[in-house]
Amino acid sequence: MPIQFQLKHQSAKSRARTGQLVTPHGAIDTPAFMPVGTQGTVKTVTPAMLEDLGAQIIVCNAYHIYIRPGSGLVKEAGGIHKFINWDKPVLTDSGGFQVFSLADIRKVTDDGVHFISHKDGAKLFFTPELVVQMQLDIGADIIMPLDECAAYAASRTAVEDAVGRTTRWAKRAKECFILQTEGQRARMEDPKKTSTLFGIVQGGVHADLRKRSCEEIAELDFPGFGIGGLSVGEPQSEMFAALEVAADALPKDKPRHLMGVGFAADIIGAVERGMDLFDCVIPTRLARHGSFLTMDRFDSIRKARYEKDFTPIDSECDCYTCRSGFSRAYIRHLFMAKEILAYTLLTIHNLRFLMRLMASLREKILKDEI
Repeated sequence: MPIQFQLKHQSAKSRARTGQLVTPHGAIDTPAFMPVGTQGTVKTVTPAMLEDLGAQIIVCNAYHIYIRPGSGLVKEAGGIHKFINWDKPVLTDSGGFQVFSLADIRKVTDDGVHFISHKDGAKLFFTPELVVQMQLDIGADIIMPLDECAAYAASRTAVEDAVGRTTRWAKRAKECFILQTEGQRARMEDPKKTSTLFGIVQGGVHADLRKRSCEEIAELDFPGFGIGGLSVGEPQSEMFAALEVAADALPKDKPRHLMGVGFAADIIGAVERGMDLFDCVIPTRLARHGSFLTMDRFDSIRKARYEKDFTPIDSECDCYTCRSGFSRAYIRHLFMAKEILAYTLLTIHNLRFLMRLMASLREKILKDEI
């Protein structure tokens, strides 16, 4: 297999575990947070900064890259790693969530999804096969199939339909993936360009539907699983309950990626329930809105009380922003003046906050303190 996953330690007190996921572009110690570089860049920071912050892997979005600059162009450039100058692992999200967030301009059928491009209004049609092919062109280490994400407010019938369609699409995606990758092996292409297809489970917060989806997708024998359809507005307690169902229903020896979760309390609770990988735009998006992450969620640098606060964002943080003496007052000034450096300094802190959190969780799991 292009990837290997090895469990290192299972907590004696919870479902929490540590592991290592080995990909063609390096190993990832889990649990781990993956910064999101939607269009091939983690906003306002360079690849060198990401490596400095402790990022082991990043997430790019296949939908956005397909729209612009085009997955064919990325392939011509030698793949996503060469194109964005990042030689560590890359995971591509299929774009399913982005497509399904366009509720008023899309139509879902069993064949695929008809929708309108957010860029130029062009009519597009995504099928499970096209989504696999464009991600293989992009050349990520881990790729995701097209799935249907039902909203939290969706009816049980709608969630059940989404579970069935996600399974059918997963089967088609895997068949396409096998056909395409067999061709790659026959051509003896560079093994570092080999991708691995994960499965995605749905089911919303309905325990029986979540369990059914996990069992159906697990039966297809994917080497890893994305947990979809959560962090879409449901109460935290319901998300945690769904994660417990998923952790018990999915194979223990394969990685689990909880998609779209980026606040500390949610990550800690998900780690306790056996999740291994996380991604979210929260750290970079909050930075662009003048906020920094804390264990209590986040705080805004725009508050008047920080105007004369000459202390760092976090005196215990070892990130460049905090350890180099940039004060809250100065960062607030930069943000109010709309200086780009404000976004960079806040992004550095937010990402490092999550990297430190994950390292701390790995250590606590090893000591059976979770």
